[in-house]
Amino acid sequence: MTKSHWTDLVTLLLIGGAYLLPEPYHTPVLMAGLFAFSGAVTNQLAIHMLFHRVPGLYGSGVIEKNFEQFKRSIRSMVMTQFFTSEKLNAFFVEEEQQIDLAPLVESADFDPAFDALKASVMESKLGQMLQMFGGESALEPLRETFARKLKSAVVGIVSSEAFRAQMEHHLAHSSLSQDLIAQIERIVTRRLDELSPAMVKELVFELIHAHMGWLVVWGGVFGGLIGLISSLVVRS
Repeated sequence: MTKSHWTDLVTLLLIGGAYLLPEPYHTPVLMAGLFAFSGAVTNQLAIHMLFHRVPGLYGSGVIEKNFEQFKRSIRSMVMTQFFTSEKLNAFFVEEEQQIDLAPLVESADFDPAFDALKASVMESKLGQMLQMFGGESALEPLRETFARKLKSAVVGIVSSEAFRAQMEHHLAHSSLSQDLIAQIERIVTRRLDELSPAMVKELVFELIHAHMGWLVVWGGVFGGLIGLISSLVVRS
Protein backbone atom coordinates (compact mmCIF):
# COMPACT_ATOMS: atom_id res chain seq x y z
CA MET A 1 0.00 0.00 0.00
CA THR A 2 1.14 3.51 -0.80
CA LYS A 3 1.08 6.56 1.46
CA SER A 4 -2.12 7.65 -0.26
CA HIS A 5 -3.83 4.35 0.49
CA TRP A 6 -2.81 4.43 4.13
CA THR A 7 -4.07 8.01 4.46
CA ASP A 8 -7.43 7.10 2.95
CA LEU A 9 -7.71 4.10 5.25
CA VAL A 10 -6.96 6.13 8.38
CA THR A 11 -9.48 8.82 7.46
CA LEU A 12 -12.19 6.23 6.78
CA LEU A 13 -11.43 4.56 10.12
CA LEU A 14 -11.86 7.94 11.82
CA ILE A 15 -15.22 8.42 10.12
CA GLY A 16 -16.37 4.91 10.98
CA GLY A 17 -15.00 5.10 14.51
CA ALA A 18 -16.83 8.36 15.18
CA TYR A 19 -20.16 6.50 15.07
CA LEU A 20 -18.95 4.25 17.87
CA LEU A 21 -18.18 7.19 20.15
CA PRO A 22 -20.66 9.09 22.30
CA GLU A 23 -20.85 12.84 22.49
CA PRO A 24 -18.88 15.00 23.05
CA TYR A 25 -16.34 12.88 21.14
CA HIS A 26 -18.51 11.86 18.21
CA THR A 27 -18.72 15.22 16.42
CA PRO A 28 -15.02 16.27 16.66
CA VAL A 29 -13.81 12.85 15.49
CA LEU A 30 -16.39 12.75 12.69
CA MET A 31 -15.51 16.26 11.49
CA ALA A 32 -11.79 15.50 11.68
CA GLY A 33 -12.29 12.32 9.66
CA LEU A 34 -14.50 13.97 7.03
CA PHE A 35 -12.19 16.95 6.54
CA ALA A 36 -9.13 14.68 6.49
CA PHE A 37 -10.75 12.44 3.88
CA SER A 38 -11.73 15.51 1.86
CA GLY A 39 -8.18 16.91 1.96
CA ALA A 40 -6.60 13.60 1.01
CA VAL A 41 -9.01 12.89 -1.84
CA THR A 42 -8.75 16.45 -3.15
CA ASN A 43 -4.96 16.19 -3.32
CA GLN A 44 -5.17 12.77 -4.96
CA LEU A 45 -7.48 14.22 -7.60
CA ALA A 46 -5.15 17.17 -8.13
CA ILE A 47 -2.18 14.83 -8.62
CA HIS A 48 -4.19 12.69 -11.05
CA MET A 49 -5.27 15.80 -12.98
CA LEU A 50 -1.67 16.91 -13.24
CA PHE A 51 -0.76 13.88 -15.35
CA HIS A 52 -4.08 12.74 -16.83
CA ARG A 53 -6.91 14.43 -18.66
CA VAL A 54 -10.23 14.15 -16.85
CA PRO A 55 -13.32 14.82 -19.00
CA GLY A 56 -15.23 17.85 -17.81
CA LEU A 57 -12.43 19.14 -15.57
CA TYR A 58 -10.73 22.14 -17.14
CA GLY A 59 -6.97 22.28 -16.63
CA SER A 60 -6.45 18.55 -16.24
CA GLY A 61 -3.60 16.87 -18.11
CA VAL A 62 -1.46 19.98 -17.78
CA ILE A 63 1.81 18.10 -18.33
CA GLU A 64 0.77 16.70 -21.70
CA LYS A 65 -0.91 19.93 -22.80
CA ASN A 66 2.16 22.04 -22.11
CA PHE A 67 4.87 19.58 -23.08
CA GLU A 68 6.34 21.97 -25.70
CA GLN A 69 6.77 24.68 -23.09
CA PHE A 70 8.15 22.08 -20.72
CA LYS A 71 10.80 21.04 -23.27
CA ARG A 72 11.76 24.66 -23.88
CA SER A 73 12.14 25.16 -20.14
CA ILE A 74 14.42 22.12 -19.88
CA ARG A 75 16.58 23.34 -22.76
CA SER A 76 16.78 26.82 -21.29
CA MET A 77 17.69 25.48 -17.85
CA VAL A 78 20.43 23.18 -19.20
CA MET A 79 22.02 25.85 -21.38
CA THR A 80 21.82 28.74 -18.90
CA GLN A 81 22.78 26.82 -15.78
CA PHE A 82 25.48 24.47 -17.04
CA PHE A 83 26.84 25.48 -20.44
CA THR A 84 27.44 29.22 -20.41
CA SER A 85 30.54 30.80 -21.96
CA GLU A 86 31.82 31.80 -18.53
CA LYS A 87 31.51 28.27 -17.11
CA LEU A 88 33.15 26.65 -20.14
CA ASN A 89 36.02 29.17 -20.21
CA ALA A 90 36.59 28.64 -16.49
CA PHE A 91 36.60 24.87 -17.09
CA PHE A 92 39.12 25.14 -19.92
CA VAL A 93 41.42 27.39 -17.89
CA GLU A 94 41.23 25.05 -14.89
CA GLU A 95 41.98 22.00 -17.04
CA GLU A 96 44.80 23.81 -18.82
CA GLN A 97 46.45 24.59 -15.49
CA GLN A 98 46.45 20.89 -14.63
CA ILE A 99 48.06 19.84 -17.89
CA ASP A 100 51.81 19.20 -17.78
CA LEU A 101 53.18 19.40 -21.32
CA ALA A 102 56.76 18.60 -20.31
CA PRO A 103 56.37 14.78 -20.52
CA LEU A 104 54.84 15.15 -23.97
CA VAL A 105 57.82 17.19 -25.10
CA GLU A 106 60.27 14.70 -23.59
CA SER A 107 58.66 11.81 -25.47
CA ALA A 108 58.47 13.68 -28.77
CA ASP A 109 60.61 12.68 -31.76
CA PHE A 110 62.89 15.54 -32.77
CA ASP A 111 64.50 13.73 -35.67
CA PRO A 112 62.27 15.47 -38.23
CA ALA A 113 63.39 18.81 -36.85
CA PHE A 114 67.05 17.83 -37.14
CA ASP A 115 66.49 16.48 -40.66
CA ALA A 116 64.88 19.77 -41.66
CA LEU A 117 67.77 21.69 -40.16
CA LYS A 118 70.28 19.44 -41.93
CA ALA A 119 68.51 19.93 -45.25
CA SER A 120 68.53 23.69 -44.77
CA VAL A 121 72.25 23.67 -44.01
CA MET A 122 73.05 21.53 -47.05
CA GLU A 123 71.04 23.85 -49.30
CA SER A 124 72.94 26.87 -48.05
CA LYS A 125 76.42 28.00 -48.98
CA LEU A 126 77.68 26.21 -45.87
CA GLY A 127 76.53 22.96 -47.45
CA GLN A 128 79.00 23.37 -50.27
CA MET A 129 81.82 23.60 -47.74
CA LEU A 130 80.53 20.56 -45.83
CA GLN A 131 80.70 18.51 -49.01
CA MET A 132 84.46 18.69 -48.60
CA PHE A 133 84.15 17.06 -45.12
CA GLY A 134 81.73 14.25 -45.81
CA GLY A 135 78.53 16.17 -46.58
CA GLU A 136 75.41 15.30 -44.55
CA SER A 137 77.20 12.55 -42.64
CA ALA A 138 79.38 15.20 -41.04
CA LEU A 139 76.30 16.60 -39.27
CA GLU A 140 75.03 13.25 -37.91
CA PRO A 141 77.11 13.38 -34.67
CA LEU A 142 75.13 16.50 -33.76
CA ARG A 143 71.75 14.75 -33.85
CA GLU A 144 71.61 13.68 -30.18
CA THR A 145 72.98 16.96 -28.89
CA PHE A 146 70.52 18.89 -31.04
CA ALA A 147 67.56 16.85 -29.78
CA ARG A 148 68.61 17.23 -26.15
CA LYS A 149 69.10 20.99 -26.42
CA LEU A 150 65.83 21.51 -28.31
CA LYS A 151 63.86 19.42 -25.84
CA SER A 152 65.25 21.42 -22.96
CA ALA A 153 64.35 24.67 -24.68
CA VAL A 154 60.80 23.58 -25.51
CA VAL A 155 60.19 22.24 -21.98
CA GLY A 156 61.28 25.59 -20.62
CA ILE A 157 58.86 27.38 -22.92
CA VAL A 158 55.77 25.28 -22.14
CA SER A 159 56.51 25.39 -18.40
CA SER A 160 56.91 29.14 -18.22
CA GLU A 161 54.35 31.50 -16.71
CA ALA A 162 54.34 33.55 -19.89
CA PHE A 163 53.29 30.51 -21.94
CA ARG A 164 50.48 29.64 -19.51
CA ALA A 165 49.29 33.25 -19.51
CA GLN A 166 49.13 33.20 -23.30
CA MET A 167 47.22 29.92 -23.21
CA GLU A 168 44.68 31.34 -20.75
CA HIS A 169 44.28 34.46 -22.88
CA HIS A 170 43.76 32.37 -25.99
CA LEU A 171 41.15 30.17 -24.33
CA ALA A 172 39.29 33.15 -22.90
CA HIS A 173 39.13 34.91 -26.27
CA SER A 174 38.76 31.99 -28.65
CA SER A 175 35.52 30.86 -30.26
CA LEU A 176 35.97 27.34 -28.94
CA SER A 177 33.45 27.73 -26.14
CA GLN A 178 30.86 29.30 -28.45
CA ASP A 179 31.24 26.47 -30.96
CA LEU A 180 30.94 23.92 -28.16
CA ILE A 181 27.85 25.65 -26.75
CA ALA A 182 26.20 25.62 -30.17
CA GLN A 183 26.98 21.92 -30.57
CA ILE A 184 25.65 21.06 -27.10
CA GLU A 185 22.46 23.06 -27.73
CA ARG A 186 21.89 21.19 -31.00
CA ILE A 187 22.31 17.85 -29.19
CA VAL A 188 19.96 18.86 -26.35
CA THR A 189 17.38 20.21 -28.80
CA ARG A 190 17.52 17.09 -30.96
CA ARG A 191 17.09 14.83 -27.94
CA LEU A 192 14.18 16.88 -26.58
CA ASP A 193 12.49 16.88 -29.99
CA GLU A 194 12.42 13.08 -29.77
CA LEU A 195 10.21 13.26 -26.68
CA SER A 196 6.48 12.77 -27.09
CA PRO A 197 3.82 14.18 -24.71
CA ALA A 198 3.47 10.74 -23.11
CA MET A 199 7.24 10.48 -22.61
CA VAL A 200 7.37 13.93 -21.01
CA LYS A 201 4.53 12.96 -18.68
CA GLU A 202 6.32 9.76 -17.70
CA LEU A 203 9.59 11.63 -17.18
CA VAL A 204 8.02 14.17 -14.82
CA PHE A 205 6.04 11.45 -13.05
CA GLU A 206 9.20 9.45 -12.37
CA LEU A 207 10.99 12.53 -11.06
CA ILE A 208 8.37 13.53 -8.51
CA HIS A 209 6.31 10.38 -7.92
CA ALA A 210 8.21 9.50 -4.76
CA HIS A 211 7.14 12.79 -3.18
CA MET A 212 3.54 12.86 -4.40
CA GLY A 213 2.32 10.58 -1.62
CA TRP A 214 3.30 13.16 0.99
CA LEU A 215 0.91 15.67 -0.58
CA VAL A 216 -1.94 13.30 0.16
CA VAL A 217 -0.66 12.60 3.68
CA TRP A 218 -0.35 16.28 4.58
CA GLY A 219 -3.67 17.03 2.88
CA GLY A 220 -5.27 14.52 5.25
CA VAL A 221 -3.40 15.85 8.29
CA PHE A 222 -4.24 19.51 7.73
CA GLY A 223 -7.77 18.63 6.65
CA GLY A 224 -8.24 16.70 9.88
CA LEU A 225 -6.92 19.59 11.97
CA ILE A 226 -9.23 22.01 10.18
CA GLY A 227 -12.18 19.69 10.78
CA LEU A 228 -11.32 19.32 14.47
CA ILE A 229 -10.96 23.07 14.97
CA SER A 230 -14.18 23.70 13.02
CA SER A 231 -16.12 21.31 15.27
CA LEU A 232 -14.86 23.09 18.39
CA VAL A 233 -15.70 26.51 16.92
CA VAL A 234 -19.21 25.41 15.91
CA ARG A 235 -19.82 23.87 19.32
CA SER A 236 -18.74 27.02 21.13
